[in-house]
Amino acid sequence: MRFWIAVIPLVLFAALAGVFLMNIGKDSSVVPSALLDKPAPDFQLPPLPGRDKGLSRADISKGEVSVLNVFASWCIPCRAEHPLIKRLAREADVPVYGLNYKEKDPQDGVNWLEELGDPYTAVGMDLSGRTGIDFGVYGVPETFIIDGSGQIRYKHVGPVTNEILEDVLLPKIAELKG
Repeated sequence: MRFWIAVIPLVLFAALAGVFLMNIGKDSSVVPSALLDKPAPDFQLPPLPGRDKGLSRADISKGEVSVLNVFASWCIPCRAEHPLIKRLAREADVPVYGLNYKEKDPQDGVNWLEELGDPYTAVGMDLSGRTGIDFGVYGVPETFIIDGSGQIRYKHVGPVTNEILEDVLLPKIAELKG
């Protein structure tokens, strides 16, 4: 009996150590998505207060590469990445759409964009988070690149940095446009 009491913790420790060793060096911001290379989910979101146009799957599937950025006014990393999303909208020459995720008050998204600037071609409000769930959103911010046929070709989890913008997003967009 004493033998098993000593062996079981050692076996559990070895198994955990093996899992940790297998994951050393992996980029934790790369989260596999079951939706990669599959059509974007069907959705229809209402507009932000005071705007005429919301956001739907038809908007992001108009025969051209587009970007969908999931953001929220309460999200600190979203605030940090926002200047880079504005830069992406200027430099990528593709429509950048916003999915305003789980705001407590719909006006918060409007105020946030008025304060920081609005780079989005259109913005849809996902107050319930249902569309985010359909896209496999783990948290905000997340950014998707969608090809002209409406298929998700890339997903970035976490805030966009200069390095991600220059080394990943802009080249991926150029490749898909090319």
